[in-house]
Amino acid sequence: MNIIELENMEFRGYHGCYREEQVVGNQFMVNLRLETSSMVASETDQIHDALNYQQAYNLVKKQMATPSHLLEHVGKRILDALFAELDLLERATVKVSKLNPPMGGKMDRVSITLTQQR
Repeated sequence: MNIIELENMEFRGYHGCYREEQVVGNQFMVNLRLETSSMVASETDQIHDALNYQQAYNLVKKQMATPSHLLEHVGKRILDALFAELDLLERATVKVSKLNPPMGGKMDRVSITLTQQR
């Protein structure tokens, strides 16, 4: 089993329950851990034998552009899209963080982490 990590991907998004979040938006950070077998790719050195992490990034970017009320919903959509498109994916963990959330006090971020496997 091999692990590919896409770390600290930043996106502007309109996720949240409050009207202001849906209009003004916020900064989000996404971390992705993809587990796959890349034995063939390590021998052939061919992209079609590997899990394409550029494709994974594009799937995350697309889901982050679609507004949701809950981070849990965003995370689940990301995992569903990854498993629908990446045949070599065996297990994935996504962490979605809202930076500077409107909580009424100083806070760096609030995060959710979801894991799914084939």
